[in-house]
Amino acid sequence: MADLVYPPVIVAIKAFWKYLGLKFDFKGEENVPRKGGAILAINHIGYLDFAITGTAALPAGRYVRFMAKKEIFDNKLAGPLMRGMHHINVDRSNGSASFVAALRALKSGEIIGIFPEGTISTSFEIKGLKSGAVRLAMGAGVPVIPTVVWGSQRIWTKGVKRNLRRNNFPVTVRFAEPIFYDRGIDVEAAESNLRELLIKMLHEVQEQYPDSHVGQRWAPVRLGGTAPAPLN
Repeated sequence: MADLVYPPVIVAIKAFWKYLGLKFDFKGEENVPRKGGAILAINHIGYLDFAITGTAALPAGRYVRFMAKKEIFDNKLAGPLMRGMHHINVDRSNGSASFVAALRALKSGEIIGIFPEGTISTSFEIKGLKSGAVRLAMGAGVPVIPTVVWGSQRIWTKGVKRNLRRNNFPVTVRFAEPIFYDRGIDVEAAESNLRELLIKMLHEVQEQYPDSHVGQRWAPVRLGGTAPAPLN
């Protein structure tokens, strides 16, 4: 498909990152396939997760098509950009249509970005996962690449005033090795295993994070932060 909108948006996004002074730490880029369909299963901690993980995938020469809620597509400014970048509209009242659209994109060789928790985790821990990522991977015959982002919640997240000043925050993204799922597997067990892997990755990233989590609103209670406690 023609990508006339994505390249200029990337230029603008990179300029925005430079303005913020973000210190990126991207690792595992070799796990992002250079061609063919794949799913990035990403934890969700802030409103800029899609842009940050999309940026992290650029060295692989790939544009990520994200599954995003209908409200974003309905926005007068964001909607045309989302459609121009061929992201996938998720209407929760008609989930089958977005599933079919994502399946079609995967089979045509696209990389799809999914936030399997379904919404931002205000505790900054991994919530329970929905079954979409594994089912899509099985249906399209493509791998799932577990992906973790950390630090983006310090810029803009749910329930906290956004911080768009130059801040020099460290922001981490990790791509794990691809996971292939055979047809007929226990989807519930696969989702549980995927969640456990994301939790392990997140803990490792947090341990390596250069800034202290203690007393911080953007850090989970488990690390001495003051974010809301997990609900599940």
